[in-house]
Amino acid sequence: MRRRSFLLGAATAAAAGSVGYWRSRVVETTPDVHYPGMQAGHALRDKAALPHPTGTRQHQVAILGAGVAGLSCAWKLAREGFTDFVVVQGPEFAGNAAAGQRDGLDYPLGAHYLPLPSLASTHVREMLADFGIIEHGAGDTRPYYDEAVLVHSPQERLLRNGRWEEGLLPMTGVPDADAAQHRRFLALIDQLRTQVGNDGRKVFCIPLEMSSRDPAWRALDGLTFKAWLTQEGYTSPALHWYLNYCCRDDYGARHDEVSAWAGLHYFASRDGHAANAGEGAVLTWPGGLAVLADRMRDAITRQLGHTGWLLQGTAMRIDELPAGPRVLCVKDSPDGAASAYAVQTRRTVCAMPLFVAQRLLPDLRAYGYDPAVHTAPHAAWMVSNFVMDGYPLEAPGEPLSWDNVVYEGQALGYVVSTHQLLRVARTPRSVFTAYHALSGQTPQAARDWLTRASPQDLRDIAAADLVAAYGKEFWRSARQLEITVRGHAMASPVCGYLSNPGLAALRAVDGPVLFAHADLSGYSVFEEASWWGVKAAGRILGHHEQG
Repeated sequence: MRRRSFLLGAATAAAAGSVGYWRSRVVETTPDVHYPGMQAGHALRDKAALPHPTGTRQHQVAILGAGVAGLSCAWKLAREGFTDFVVVQGPEFAGNAAAGQRDGLDYPLGAHYLPLPSLASTHVREMLADFGIIEHGAGDTRPYYDEAVLVHSPQERLLRNGRWEEGLLPMTGVPDADAAQHRRFLALIDQLRTQVGNDGRKVFCIPLEMSSRDPAWRALDGLTFKAWLTQEGYTSPALHWYLNYCCRDDYGARHDEVSAWAGLHYFASRDGHAANAGEGAVLTWPGGLAVLADRMRDAITRQLGHTGWLLQGTAMRIDELPAGPRVLCVKDSPDGAASAYAVQTRRTVCAMPLFVAQRLLPDLRAYGYDPAVHTAPHAAWMVSNFVMDGYPLEAPGEPLSWDNVVYEGQALGYVVSTHQLLRVARTPRSVFTAYHALSGQTPQAARDWLTRASPQDLRDIAAADLVAAYGKEFWRSARQLEITVRGHAMASPVCGYLSNPGLAALRAVDGPVLFAHADLSGYSVFEEASWWGVKAAGRILGHHEQG
């Protein structure tokens, strides 16, 4: 679909006698809609004819994909002095961590925050220290972080019964028995953060690969989170709403689909702390995690002394030859025609989703992964950025916060891009970023709907929670809207994902082709994507040293 531009006008209140009315100032009601990766993905799916390469580059390593995993792999290689590699960018730099900008305002097109990394996430701590985000104490229990990127107060609020409340789990105005369940669940999470299995490992750890293999705990992967909650006597509607919201927010699926192990891991694995922040702090930027992607790119360029390591184009085929993998890459020319080039390598890192990797390789089943059996559901998402002139009138209660959620809302609320800007007064302009996981239907049905939906349909979904929070008043401030549609945004950890033999096989691969993507963990967060990128780099460096 072609990009569409628009100006979202405002509705201006006026009075005619005692009767109020709204006069629309909408110039054009069509949002600017983007479908990153869809054209290339569908070309792969449909086995479109590919142009012949005009030349071949020779490199020891090619990393396919400039998302978090691919950039982490390249960053680690460069940091350790390995220089003969290239990264084939793919359809979107930074992938699910991409950002946009309009009129000097940055905003996320995907992931927008990073929880404080635990001690086990040494790879993330090393990276944050390299970038100056951890200012000192990277190996300590409580490192000291750059104050500017620790989320500022007020952090989060919930719109319930016409009023904004602090926090997202309702603790006031609920029956005493329900409030007691809420406290019991939070106490359990505190206990599980330090729970150790019979193998001496933490039960719930990030990276997931370091979690305990204790069968008694892994049995939780056999039932849904909702079923486990009911089994344990958690019946509070407010608690179920909150935990369902968390599963939709982090996994793109409902709590009656997500594995109970994954549902508890969401909370119990998060045990990072900061010397200069309170509990629950996270790291965030106006443009979200694109800042970390940019920092990795800059660090790699400084280490190598040139920018030629990042190649434009998208990998479309991998031929496994005796000399090593040969990658065919296609890129668009300024005149709209496609051209191709090849990269001959000794080792190639597939740093893209597995549903893409299966289209590039002759047969992914040769690596122990059968797409027909082992593929996890991938949730469909919309990320919608409303450029705001001024701010709509707030409901009573807590003030505008970084994260703003509507109780029982259709979507997942919205974050404020300018929240981190250090100012005494509000900025005159801002961006409200609304998130929506289309978890009310199957992933395939959601993708089918997204391809059929009109721009106005998408706009109605994008604005659902904002209109619920502000009514028509919202449109008085909204001026522009950019919608990013991610049809295969993230893998969802449904029951059985921990014991998926196909994923286990790919995690163990250490040959001419390597795999590095959050899909290997069965769910999508920065720490997991970065872990597999750094691990692939370690395998390359190990072989290089042996050679």
